[in-house]
Amino acid sequence: MHPSIRASDADRQHVIEALQEHTAAGRLGLDEFTDRVDAAYRAATYGELAAITADLPAEAPARRGAIPGLLVAAVAVVLVVALLLGVAGLAGWGHMSTMTAAMTTMGGCH
Repeated sequence: MHPSIRASDADRQHVIEALQEHTAAGRLGLDEFTDRVDAAYRAATYGELAAITADLPAEAPARRGAIPGLLVAAVAVVLVVALLLGVAGLAGWGHMSTMTAAMTTMGGCH
């Protein structure tokens, strides 16, 4: 793209995401990251955006383990919920009549 062509919000967001990756890789400190993000939000053209990342490699390295880490966390949440529901079912809490009877005995339902 020609440097004088106006950048879109999506173009600015792409640069900010790249800056996040470079910061995570240790190429930028937090202060420099903040300064460059501010510059990205102010950038009006492709040339201004290109200047923000000119001293960085073209593509930030992909974060290895980000997707597997999220997948592991999601599976863990599902297993905990399933376990809690299973324990509740084994304890008889899965049946409304048992729950109502227990609450009545405790004075919780009238």
